[in-house]
Amino acid sequence: MTAVLLNRRYLLAAGGSVLATGAAGLLLPARAEGLAPTETMSGGANNYRKGAPIVDRIGKGGFWMSGTVRRAGDGAPLAGQRIQIWAHTTEGQEQEPQSHGATLTDKNGAFRLEMPQIIPIFGQPHGHLAYDSGEFKTVFLRPVMRSAKDTSLEAHFVLQPA
Repeated sequence: MTAVLLNRRYLLAAGGSVLATGAAGLLLPARAEGLAPTETMSGGANNYRKGAPIVDRIGKGGFWMSGTVRRAGDGAPLAGQRIQIWAHTTEGQEQEPQSHGATLTDKNGAFRLEMPQIIPIFGQPHGHLAYDSGEFKTVFLRPVMRSAKDTSLEAHFVLQPA
């Protein structure tokens, strides 16, 4: 059994902690200062087409683009947010309308859209994603795949109010 020694030094340290953090600091879990917003990536907006339609799948599929959308600061998941996706694929180039589509996030802020296999252009297999709905600041992402053989790619958005 461990004995707790209540001496003057212990009581002063504990009292100082309560004064510094407030009584709530003893009852509430520690929280991060805040989640920083995602910055637009260079080249992310290349071949962007405003208003691409919401689709169930782009082309014949076979490749999965997925990710999450959260609010800057508290990191809360954002449901119903529109994410546009496009890429250079086995079925079309990234500037062509059939290579573009959009999807909405679910209640957990997650999105997933099937599309044709992404293939390298300018030496890099990469996708393009955009949040462009207006409630939050527009963000363009251009994640690069590790290998042209990968069959999925993830991208995560942290949005700040517009």
